[in-house]
Amino acid sequence: MYVVALLGAIMILVFVHEMGHFLAAKLFRMRVERFSVGFPPKVVGKQIGETEYVIGATPLGGYVKISGMVDESMDTDFANSEPQPWEFRAKPVWQRIVVITAGVIFNFILAAFIYSWVAFAFGEDYIPAKNIKGVYVQEGSPFYELGIRTGDRIVAVNGKPLDRLEDLLLKGVTPTSFSVDVEREGQVLTLHEPEDFFSEINRRGRDAETIEEVTGMSYWTSLIGGVTPGGPADSVGLRRGDRITSIGGTPVRYWGQLKALLGTSEGRPVAISWSRVDSLRDSADPTPDSVGSGAVVYNAMITPRTITVAGGQIFGIGVELAYGALAKAEFGFVHNDLGFGRSIAAGFGETWQKGKLIATGLLRVFTGRDNFRESVGGPIQIAGQAKRALDLGLSEFWKLVAFLSITLGIVNILPIPALDGGHLMFLIYEGITRREPSLRLRIALQNVGMIVLLAFMVFVIFNDIVKL
Repeated sequence: MYVVALLGAIMILVFVHEMGHFLAAKLFRMRVERFSVGFPPKVVGKQIGETEYVIGATPLGGYVKISGMVDESMDTDFANSEPQPWEFRAKPVWQRIVVITAGVIFNFILAAFIYSWVAFAFGEDYIPAKNIKGVYVQEGSPFYELGIRTGDRIVAVNGKPLDRLEDLLLKGVTPTSFSVDVEREGQVLTLHEPEDFFSEINRRGRDAETIEEVTGMSYWTSLIGGVTPGGPADSVGLRRGDRITSIGGTPVRYWGQLKALLGTSEGRPVAISWSRVDSLRDSADPTPDSVGSGAVVYNAMITPRTITVAGGQIFGIGVELAYGALAKAEFGFVHNDLGFGRSIAAGFGETWQKGKLIATGLLRVFTGRDNFRESVGGPIQIAGQAKRALDLGLSEFWKLVAFLSITLGIVNILPIPALDGGHLMFLIYEGITRREPSLRLRIALQNVGMIVLLAFMVFVIFNDIVKL
């Protein structure tokens, strides 16, 4: 299922990209000889009018062959004849630029459409950053190395107030720097990006299923959302809505602290304290160990047990994160059902933000600020991301498809011969100088570009294998 879904998504991206070239060429009355989704060998093809429509056996790309254009086929048979009205080379430079860039434009349109559909179908859920009074940071994680500490409250990124905590990385990536303002013990501190910060983010992101695993930071408190019947927590009387306040005498405020302290117990009995608000008490409750303002406190000894999870085995007590109404009351979750117009605006806004993120990431790699090997992923890594996205639901999978569509568009517009960006550079040169680059030069650069792309593909696949 995962393979079929991923290949289907890739075919959609390729089809939409090539459809952009195809429709633009038809708009300007250029002859399209072949429209292929997938590279040779040909699996099936059908001639309709002047165009052969083909499905290739290699589903990692596609092409549109336009008469009178030097492309990946290196076909130059037309060079010794006079330009014909239906040929690419006979059209004005501006029309050829539109045809070359149309594939990229269609990739961005597809991404905006997907993001808009997800926004319309599911709405949006978020927590205003001002509602999060502090965060937990795991020692040795990227955000710990950045300088953020448990209990800090994040207030700004790159000097701009933060509206949503989940936008921290998205709005923080710049070509030159990344800084975070945190409130700590009544003071505001500005923390600056350490060396290889985003390289480490990319490395951890390969196998992580949540943003918390990537950054090492979370805001979930020790509020209990559920208790496993018959588990250690149930046996000492913990209930949904209780808040764990200490483990082994160490104060606990965040879920990450709870997990870390239970891990150090190695299954030995530890002291646990928790509070229960008066509104959740009933006559069957045991006598509390102490009474506070609006809540009571209980103390007990508890024995963590081994729990098997995706990453291996951990020690737990059979409790779950707060969810539903509890989480909404704790953090002030905001849910917006977006209408058609707002969904379209949200979709295009998300496309713009993700486009900036990808372009800035590439710029950081090319300027040496981020590690190239850690920042670049190939088909194996994409397959892993697709599996995780599908496991989380269709909306996450389609958001990944939108992200890949933007990535495909941006990579294609890079000024590398054999890519759309390489053709665009030739056309810009022609538009400025009023002189077409020689055919020999274009063929030579196309060959160089193809070698570079093949070498890059071999590298990313090998790099993916090494990272496994």
